[in-house]
Amino acid sequence: MTTATPLASAERIHADHATVKHLGHWTEATEFDVRARRATVVLDLRSQRINWAEPVTVRPALAFATLTLLLPEDVAVDDWDLAFTGRGRVKDAQSGTGPARLRLAGTVADGEIRVRRGGSAQLTAMCSRAYLDDLRRAHRDGGVPTVDDPTRERTH
Repeated sequence: MTTATPLASAERIHADHATVKHLGHWTEATEFDVRARRATVVLDLRSQRINWAEPVTVRPALAFATLTLLLPEDVAVDDWDLAFTGRGRVKDAQSGTGPARLRLAGTVADGEIRVRRGGSAQLTAMCSRAYLDDLRRAHRDGGVPTVDDPTRERTH
């Protein structure tokens, strides 16, 4: 079994016995290295700022962890380069059929990767502290919340 070499330009996310959520417009990167041990990581990749013209790559190194990916509805997930040890799987209720691709390449040891699209992704984002903070900001500034639907840009 080989492990993917992390790129210096990749967005790095590390969670150890914690819950880490990156929601809304948080990055423009197309490479992500996710290392999690007994943790939960939620990555929102629905932003219009992410360039889906080329494949977006997520390199997980999960041990007893869950990675939830919030994706646009048309993104196809390629998990061919994902290595599992013990129990684990990729849960994707509806596969994307568009030209945009998300490539998963890494290791999962007794963990799982959940893919959420559409309304399911929106509900996942709405059930967070970041969404509540975003609602308060939008109310205070007279704008619209963007955590639940990052395809909308802020007006202020």
